[in-house]
Amino acid sequence: QVQLVESGGGWVQAGGSLRLSCAASGRTFSSYAMGWFRQAPGKERAFVATINWSGGITYYASSVKGRFTISRDNAKNTVYLQMNSLKPEDTAVYYCAAKMGGSSSALTEYDSWGQGTQVTVSS
Repeated sequence: QVQLVESGGGWVQAGGSLRLSCAASGRTFSSYAMGWFRQAPGKERAFVATINWSGGITYYASSVKGRFTISRDNAKNTVYLQMNSLKPEDTAVYYCAAKMGGSSSALTEYDSWGQGTQVTVSS
C-alpha cells in the first residue's frame, strides 16, 4: 500500500477555483492508478475523477466533467485535482485514493486512501 496526504482544500465562492494535491509515499507511485472521490454531509462517498499510471487516460464523473482536471507528476509522487467554476454542490470532503492496475471509478477497487481535505463552496 501507499500512504496518501491531501492538501489544498478550503473555502471559495461559487465560480472560483481550487487545486487539490495528494502526495504519496513510496517509490512505486508510478505503478498506481489514482482517483479522487468526495463525500458530502449525509451522502455516500462518490467518484470524481481517475487517472492511469502514466497520466494518459483520465475519466470524470458527469457532474464535474469540463470543470475539473485530474493530473499527476510521477517525479513528485503527486496527483492533482484542478477545480474550476466551483458550485455549492461541490462542497464535500475530497479524498484521493490509489489502486494497482488500471484506473477505475469503482470506490471498492481502491485500497489506499488519504485522510481527506474539506472543500466548501459558498453561493
